[in-house]
Amino acid sequence: MTLIVDASVGLKWFSDEDDTDRALALLGTSERLIAPDLVVSEICNGAWRLVRVKEMREMQLASIAPALAATFDELFPSMPLAGRALAIARSLDHPVYDCFYLALSELTDAAVVTADERLLRRIKGTAWKSRARPLGTAE
Repeated sequence: MTLIVDASVGLKWFSDEDDTDRALALLGTSERLIAPDLVVSEICNGAWRLVRVKEMREMQLASIAPALAATFDELFPSMPLAGRALAIARSLDHPVYDCFYLALSELTDAAVVTADERLLRRIKGTAWKSRARPLGTAE
């Protein structure tokens, strides 16, 4: 099975947060883990933010970029997803970053695994509800 991992889950691979154990468990499964390529910049930005507020050490930050290459089975180019992501964002009135994952879900028919409660609330009762599931229900 294939799962789309969003940045809210991917960042947990490198930081000690709630549900880090569940995020790390995804790496130990036979699931094929994919994402739009923007996940790299989102995870790196989240890690940078954690260093700024002293919730992550500089040494951890330096290890993230090299480690990301080994965590995903495939990264999809954002450009072909952009038009659909914009349409979804407009329909949901939600930030387009998250909608790239939903657009990839439509393309691949794989579920998005997320720890983003705001996204999960936004898609509730919409056509995208079945496209994402909370971290912990994907294993």
